[in-house]
Amino acid sequence: MGFGHRLAAFAVDAVVANLLVGVPVLFGVRYSVDARGLAVYLAFLLEEFVLIAANGQTLGMRMVGARVVRVSDHGRARWWWAAVRTVLLGLLVPAFIWDRDLRGTHDRAAGTVIVRDPAR
Repeated sequence: MGFGHRLAAFAVDAVVANLLVGVPVLFGVRYSVDARGLAVYLAFLLEEFVLIAANGQTLGMRMVGARVVRVSDHGRARWWWAAVRTVLLGLLVPAFIWDRDLRGTHDRAAGTVIVRDPAR
């Protein structure tokens, strides 16, 4: 998967996280600017972990036709590897350090890779 596809998937997932955090506003909850930013960040990481662990792709990845799989056998990443990947992704730096295959540090540590979704 190219950088453009990954960036598009990230943008979709960021919008989804922002919308999720915005739902409580409909019921009168008010956030400070800092609290809203932290809530969006945590919602993004939670979305990433749950959806990668459950079916190997976030909503953004689904839209661009990408999937996270294990390098060893191209199966779905186990939940603990999805957790490792998400924690490292949350540190921000590993996502921007990649090898010639565009495989981020977080994917290398978790033994995963982003590939085109074979179901598409």
